[in-house]
Amino acid sequence: MNGGRGLGQGVVRSVRSVKVLGAVRGLQGLRAALRQRRTDAWGLQARGAERARVPGPVGEAEPLPGGGIVRFARSELRISVSVGGTVFWGWDGAEPSPSYALAGEPPEPDVRAQLEPDTDGGWRVVSERVTLAVSRHGAVEIRTPGGVLLRRDLPPRWWEPVAGGPARWVQRSELPADARFFGLGGRASGPRLRNGSYRLWNTDPKGGFAPGDDPLYLTMPVQFVVSDAGTHLAFHDNTWDGRVTIAEGEEGHGSGHDRPGTSEVRMSGGPLRCWVVVGTPARVLHGWAALTGAPALPPAWALGPQHARWGFGSEREVRRVVAGYRERGLPLSAVHLDIDHYDGHRVFTVDRERFPDLPGLAAELREQGVRLVSIVDPAVKAEPGDPVYDSGAAAGAFVRDARGQEVRGVVWPGECAYPDFTDPGVREWWGGLYEERLAQGFSGFWHDMNEPVSFAPFGDMTLPRSARHALEGRGGDHREAHNVYGLAMARAGYEGLRRLRPEERPFLFTRSGWAGMQRYGGTWSGDVSTGWPGLRASLSLVLGLGLCGVPYSGPDVGGFDGSPSPELYLRWFQLGAWLPLFRTHAAIDAGRREPWEFGPEVLEHARAALVERERLRPYFVTLAQLARLTGAPYVRPVWWGAPEDRALRDCEDAFLLGDALLVAPVLARGADRRAVRLPRGRWYDTATERVYEGPGQVLLDAPLSRIPVLARAGAVLPVRGADGALELEAWAPAAGRTGGGLVVRDRGDGWDPADIERYTTRLAAGRVLVERVTDTGTEPVRDLRVRVRGGARD
Repeated sequence: MNGGRGLGQGVVRSVRSVKVLGAVRGLQGLRAALRQRRTDAWGLQARGAERARVPGPVGEAEPLPGGGIVRFARSELRISVSVGGTVFWGWDGAEPSPSYALAGEPPEPDVRAQLEPDTDGGWRVVSERVTLAVSRHGAVEIRTPGGVLLRRDLPPRWWEPVAGGPARWVQRSELPADARFFGLGGRASGPRLRNGSYRLWNTDPKGGFAPGDDPLYLTMPVQFVVSDAGTHLAFHDNTWDGRVTIAEGEEGHGSGHDRPGTSEVRMSGGPLRCWVVVGTPARVLHGWAALTGAPALPPAWALGPQHARWGFGSEREVRRVVAGYRERGLPLSAVHLDIDHYDGHRVFTVDRERFPDLPGLAAELREQGVRLVSIVDPAVKAEPGDPVYDSGAAAGAFVRDARGQEVRGVVWPGECAYPDFTDPGVREWWGGLYEERLAQGFSGFWHDMNEPVSFAPFGDMTLPRSARHALEGRGGDHREAHNVYGLAMARAGYEGLRRLRPEERPFLFTRSGWAGMQRYGGTWSGDVSTGWPGLRASLSLVLGLGLCGVPYSGPDVGGFDGSPSPELYLRWFQLGAWLPLFRTHAAIDAGRREPWEFGPEVLEHARAALVERERLRPYFVTLAQLARLTGAPYVRPVWWGAPEDRALRDCEDAFLLGDALLVAPVLARGADRRAVRLPRGRWYDTATERVYEGPGQVLLDAPLSRIPVLARAGAVLPVRGADGALELEAWAPAAGRTGGGLVVRDRGDGWDPADIERYTTRLAAGRVLVERVTDTGTEPVRDLRVRVRGGARD
């Protein structure tokens, strides 16, 4: 939010960055920062005097399928409603394409929806799911079919340089007084976004971050708004640097008037265009996925526990850690190698002294069920003789400045060049480089430092804003390309892996990205600070990103820097065990993070969390498949099924895992009990099977051994039995109620289509009956063992 931690702490972070780099690289970073300023001073035209503009009074209108063009005295507005009810509007000729967010062609317009005159000289489009109205001065209103206002976007204002250049603009919106705001990408303060200003510029915060820090690595102009009137998502499709300022409204008391909530979007350039998706939370994210692409499906092994460290140092240390898990009977799915396994930190290389036989290590670990995951940074050491640099230079792959010179920055290898991932040819070249990683035995990849970063002791740690980019052949500069750099890199890696290993689903997650990034993989928290605030921020990031359409994410368990206390580590570990990406990680100077390093008590409680995660692996597989099919995140706010419940909207310390489970992590030091807000219905404490009725608040035990987890009455979920076989766990429905659940079985890590199985629960003669739903009705479950909890077995 506004201000972050202040100038003083910003200087401390900058000094810390120089200390981490060392004196030589610190001086290189200083020179790079000065060079960046000189480059921008030469390559960017001064804005000079500006002329303000507003649309002016309405003129004529031109009907088109699903909407039309409304012309004003000084601008024109294109509006359209799609078959699914998704709304698009764009000013000054802005159209849906080209767009980095959209997965393909824009949705087909609803030809049944016609542009027609509205009251007071305006225009409107009425469709089955939404009404779009335009006032005579250019305000755009979105209403429910019943006429209830969801949002009102006021007439925009532009400031255009008199001498020419990109216009900056502001769009103010009014929302219902009771509206709550979520989204905007990865925000540490949340998931509900309080009053404040949020920057839209992907940023490395120069060290660990906590809830007060903004912006972070992954920003998106995507707002998810919840109010009594309904839920909707608003996406301003613009990649430039910007800022969103939010102010919640206030309801009038007695005869007083409501004060509406407001949202103000300011952009430094680029098109003014917006998409709005309305409906229930599930319908909104289904529509968002239809617009921006289905989430990539991770391989099943990526849903298990994973371990990373910056500073494994050698094959011997990796073997020691994996053996430690095995000897203690702890499940482990993957080990992540950080930059220290590279030769001189150079991407797509191996330090042969410390890792003399990486393919052999990978094969050995894979026999034990453990995959290797490699870090991949975008910066390429700018040194003739480096194979990656030489091939990239020959292909003209690197970003250049306005004079045609390669842009250089400083990252871990030293002075570096940066591939221009907005060029399709460069993406193809880069994707081919992953063949070296696959030959080394790696099964997955995490993209880091791809905001992109160039170390600097002051200012933005990124490329000059005047740096030139292809932008899919349109041409432009870094002001437009910066926020999609990580997204385009993820696309390059994902598509390259698809070409190299077409029979396998790629596993890829990225620190930076933008709207639509779920098409290529997930993300993680980045360098979240070690501490209780960092633990709380971890949950905020996962919930907020899920509402922006990115279902697969998770934090660095234990925090990135510093040394967590045994209690903090355990509570973080217990939270991580219920999140999609479950990964322990630490910085090079933060010590070891294996569970046994924190003492026997922490080890045993961590073991219980790991065992439960493995038991629920089939449920995570099902949630992953459903996320791909529907866009619904694995981790959901507790108001997901009841957005009209105002008390649930304000609940930020618990979450739903799918439809079946409610997880209430412990986020405060010394807590052994905690209050939990329940949605409507009956809920079972999964540890005691005690019954609670919602809606309302209950106080539950939260000893160090576990965190509270509740199951919805009537739920059916797939689990792994003691013998490893798939089983069904059914929770007894309340009297007079039914329940059920969906199951998608693990069919390997290829591309076989999902086969969704549906099950129902009901009480019959006082006993719980679980049945499979077929095309003709229901039938008994014959091929799976069914375990009934919270009631008698049939």
